Amino acid sequence: MIHSVFAAATEWVSPQIDYHALAPEIILAAGLCIVLLADLFLDESRKWILSSLAGFTLLGAMLPVLTLGLDESSVRSMFDGRYVIDEFSIVMKAMFLIAGYVVVLLSTKHVEEDEYWQGEYWFLLLSSILGMVMMTSSRDLISIFVALEFLSIPAYMLAAWRKRDIKSNEAGMKYFLLGVFASAVMLYGMSLLFGAANSTLLVDLGKSITATGGLSALHALGIVLVIVGFAFKVSAVPFHSWAPDTYEGAPSPITAFLSVASKAAGFVALLTLLLVAFPQASGVWQPFMWVLSALTMTVGNVIALRQTNIVRMMAYSSISQGGFVLMPLAVAGMTEVSASALRSVVVYMLVYAATNLGMFAVIIAVSRKTRSGEISSWGGLFSYAPGLAVLATIFLASLAGIPPLGGWIGKFTAFQSLLSSGTGWGYALALIGAVNSVIAFGYYGTIMREMWMKPVPDGDNTRVGIPGSLSLALAMTVVATLVLGVLPGVATHFGDIARITGAFGG
Repeated sequence: MIHSVFAAATEWVSPQIDYHALAPEIILAAGLCIVLLADLFLDESRKWILSSLAGFTLLGAMLPVLTLGLDESSVRSMFDGRYVIDEFSIVMKAMFLIAGYVVVLLSTKHVEEDEYWQGEYWFLLLSSILGMVMMTSSRDLISIFVALEFLSIPAYMLAAWRKRDIKSNEAGMKYFLLGVFASAVMLYGMSLLFGAANSTLLVDLGKSITATGGLSALHALGIVLVIVGFAFKVSAVPFHSWAPDTYEGAPSPITAFLSVASKAAGFVALLTLLLVAFPQASGVWQPFMWVLSALTMTVGNVIALRQTNIVRMMAYSSISQGGFVLMPLAVAGMTEVSASALRSVVVYMLVYAATNLGMFAVIIAVSRKTRSGEISSWGGLFSYAPGLAVLATIFLASLAGIPPLGGWIGKFTAFQSLLSSGTGWGYALALIGAVNSVIAFGYYGTIMREMWMKPVPDGDNTRVGIPGSLSLALAMTVVATLVLGVLPGVATHFGDIARITGAFGG
């Protein structure tokens, strides 16, 4: 018996691990461990080193991403196809790492001046980014769920980082409770899908639909519950109630992080599930996406018009922008439109990341002087900080989709995918999107009017002091916003090469 057990053990073959493909994740994991250990040995006067370690970790993780992108070899697959490094994952990894680096720049002085616990802050931030990077390559229900929790749990704590602020405590608690509920709904849906397919591998889920001769009720219910879970993560209406309070209560750099990187990670998982596992079930999820998109952009825009706090306004703006990202998914499926939908979603997320991070960088810079989140406190900004007023105008105009700034190419590709579907539902959603694009000018224009036409509320024309790290973040985001708009081929190029292995027969 002992001999048979030994023989069986010797027949087990260890999984083949491609360390080059896993290098970004390995570097991030090593970096967050180094940050945690360094925090134990550094005194308070040298805690600034931790932000540099976090930044260099993200830049270091970008190097293998670049080498993987330049490598023209075939797709790298590990663990029986459960972890895949393809063109889509490489583009998204690069976006998350660069967005994470910008958030580090936004956080550096903010964390130091407000006397946060710095070591834990950087550790949690890097952990969340690691979860996002893992999400891009996950092609299995279990790995998707683990990556999702890896990015979400640190975010719950970071949202409540201002421990002595009641609003921050409320933000973290609301985000946590609703997030756990959404995860439970999603996990129940995943368990139903596993029961229907007897496998957690995404490609097997699709095969199970074909093998059973069509979509079963178990498949349909599982798909709906999983979509509901991810609808919370991307703050789609009516699962958006956590976003405004969480964005207002969280530290400003974390608000920027949640509005861009965390939201994009939810869209990455949603794209992967719908286009790899359930292309055959488009009849179930296409109408769901249509309703979610129409509600999200409309409700987000209408409520944003009533806001007087700029962070809450940006929260509802973020909700509305999520509706535009969902638009192409309403016509995606087993047709040629699917490739166009994937392309438009990737382009929109790239442009939105640059623009929204830039706007939050301006908000952080202005709030250093005004110490207020009210839109009225931006009155006369051009008179004492003309550079910030110009930058804010660029970012707001880009969010509104005004050419030649980056936002226009994101909206253009989204509308293009709807119109190319040639369906009445696609045309109807395009019309709703066009109306909402006009509505958005209302609240973006309110901020512009305050900056350019209104007087300074208290008559204080003192210059705004901008730290070097914040200036670098502003420079990076405005250059990206301008380049992606003036040279739209750059954005569409990344959208074209971002193909998900397993989708559309790829």
